[in-house]
Amino acid sequence: MMKGDYCTREGAERLKAQIEAYWAERGKNVKINLVQAGFLPSMRSARTDVRSNMINGVPTNSTENFA
Repeated sequence: MMKGDYCTREGAERLKAQIEAYWAERGKNVKINLVQAGFLPSMRSARTDVRSNMINGVPTNSTENFA
């Protein structure tokens, strides 16, 4: 597995932690969920999607979880 592969479950968990830590240091609380997307023939593997309540990568004041 490649270290920068964020489509695997492990990679998606690392990315989630990085995003949460980044915004927590700046006083923002973001909501991030990991969603199993299943097998994709084009990728020849399953993938995990990282979804959040941010808009264009920026936290919103909304507490609703869009993931």
